[in-house]
Amino acid sequence: MSKVTSKLQVTIPKAVADAYGIEPGSDVDWVPAGEVIRLVPRDAPEPTPDSATRLELFDAATERQRQRQRGRKRASPRARGWRREDLYDGRGRAR
Repeated sequence: MSKVTSKLQVTIPKAVADAYGIEPGSDVDWVPAGEVIRLVPRDAPEPTPDSATRLELFDAATERQRQRQRGRKRASPRARGWRREDLYDGRGRAR
């Protein structure tokens, strides 16, 4: 068990530091998680989802994109209420 010093510093037990590759100078994140706090090494690899989960995420993203494209209509310059010439002077600079 570690104790918090008067400077609010905590010592990570050697066994834990070795198991997670934490060395002097390593960056760690303190993440609140409900009633506990998680200590996460900054360079810890993200857990890779299995192929079934990745396919589900891909299918969901593809469906969202299809729905966005169905609802999108090509806007004419008149429908926007402005033209490119209204935004830029003759030399290509913003007004």
